Amino acid sequence: MLQALHNDALGKLILRLTVAGLLLPHGLTKLLNPGSLTWIGNTLAGQGLPTVLAYGVLIGEVVAPLMALIGWRSRVAGLLMAANMVVAIFLVHMGELTAFKGNGGWALELQGFFLFGAVAIVFLGSGRMAWRPD
Repeated sequence: MLQALHNDALGKLILRLTVAGLLLPHGLTKLLNPGSLTWIGNTLAGQGLPTVLAYGVLIGEVVAPLMALIGWRSRVAGLLMAANMVVAIFLVHMGELTAFKGNGGWALELQGFFLFGAVAIVFLGSGRMAWRPD
């Protein structure tokens, strides 16, 4: 009976759809609200980095999730999403790395989920249920 639950391809599909499907709306919001890119650019400038790097968020939160959703170059997509989250944590959330919420949860649960889910996609690939399995 439990043998029916051994389906790596379905597990990889669920992981890809979950990580990419939950990250994509964050990117679309930034795409549709150019002011958020200005804010990211200003934050980058405050760290001595070029403001043009703010557009990288569109790669990490729009292009890469779309790649992962269809299963095209999922390992690359996972790497791009993970890099995006490392930058986001560095720029915005460093002060929360060791913080916990009142309910006991880590303050960076969402960011951690996106980061480590994306890293899992890097190692697992897209599986058979993909446009172009890798």
